Amino acid sequence: MSGKADPRAAGEGSTSRTRLDRGRGALGPALELVHTGRAPTRAVLTAELGVTRATAGAVAAELEALGLIRVDARPGAAAGSQGRPSHRLSVAEDGPVALAAQVHADGFRAALVGLGGRIVATAPGCETVDPDPGEVLGSVVEAGAELLRTTGRRCVGAGLAVPSAVAEPEGLALNPLHLAWPPGAPVRRLFAECVRAAGITGPAFAANDINLAALAEHRHGAGRGARDLLCVATGHRGVGGALVLDGRLHSGSAGLALEVGHLTVNPEGRPCHCGSRGCLDVEADPLAFLTAAGREPGPVVSLLQQADDLIRHHYDDPAVRTAVEALVDRLGLGLAGLVNILNPDRIILGGLHGTLLGAAPDRLRAVVADRSLWGQSGGVPILPCTLAHNSLVGAAELAWQPVLDDPLSAPA
Repeated sequence: MSGKADPRAAGEGSTSRTRLDRGRGALGPALELVHTGRAPTRAVLTAELGVTRATAGAVAAELEALGLIRVDARPGAAAGSQGRPSHRLSVAEDGPVALAAQVHADGFRAALVGLGGRIVATAPGCETVDPDPGEVLGSVVEAGAELLRTTGRRCVGAGLAVPSAVAEPEGLALNPLHLAWPPGAPVRRLFAECVRAAGITGPAFAANDINLAALAEHRHGAGRGARDLLCVATGHRGVGGALVLDGRLHSGSAGLALEVGHLTVNPEGRPCHCGSRGCLDVEADPLAFLTAAGREPGPVVSLLQQADDLIRHHYDDPAVRTAVEALVDRLGLGLAGLVNILNPDRIILGGLHGTLLGAAPDRLRAVVADRSLWGQSGGVPILPCTLAHNSLVGAAELAWQPVLDDPLSAPA
């Protein structure tokens, strides 16, 4: 055999490198398209990126080489289809993960979340929250570190969801009203210190749990495709809200936007932790529902689970039905005010609010339509959230974002 290089092979390699060089700037947008399920095939990727098929192929190959996606080179054509079938694209099932952590009034949980919002592994949840945030965050990070040791997965970073507004740029939990934490706890710094102490590389982030739920639902769940998405939810205690505008989470000038829990929906109602009265926070959360239904909260399971079970299994009880109607009316009043101000193209409801929507959908939609100017002109779709553990998935999105911005930064 001759020792000379094949000039055709050299030319093909040079052409491939040129295509990849042109596509370097498209790596992040391409990964985000696959991550959010908007580019299931290479043909769709080509169209969405506005590049040639060859460049899209080079970009997909590079993302596959980085261990982030998989390219199915033999996708069989669908019955009755015409033309050459396009390669299918999917996230790499054995790829890297983000450590996600969530703290709420009834405990905390850690999970590993891959691209595509896939929960890869979860640690058993804890049902008590120490008044020292450092102790809690140390415990939840250690649970996540154990998952990483067990699975052997690469980790891109860590994200934390907390039931409080998180002030930027310091990362302070300003009002952890339903935790015994001090106001202004430096949760981002404490979380980052715990992550580093556990030997986990990559950046660490922290944000409000409902903001993160909205982000996850917009990318992977009931909010996908919405331009201006309003999310309102009640989990274990209190009510939170979030807004996604033009595909980006709107957090305000200091991370404190959409404190919807302190909208007044019942002027003569219950005293609120904020010093006001009749706020959505205390008029439409699980404790408010159990109280309205005449049920004494039990200690065994969370308030959210107790309220959900009561609606799902005892809705024929007049007291339960009356409580549902009362909370639906208060929730609808709050949503109507938000619709008037924000004019969203979709509303998604999480936690107990999703259950209330399922129990009395017509009543809730009627209250919103009757009380909102834009609702009267056509109505705003109101849907339940669809992702299990959406705040955990959203916490992982924080850690994934640097990789989505620059896939070459992913750990080898």
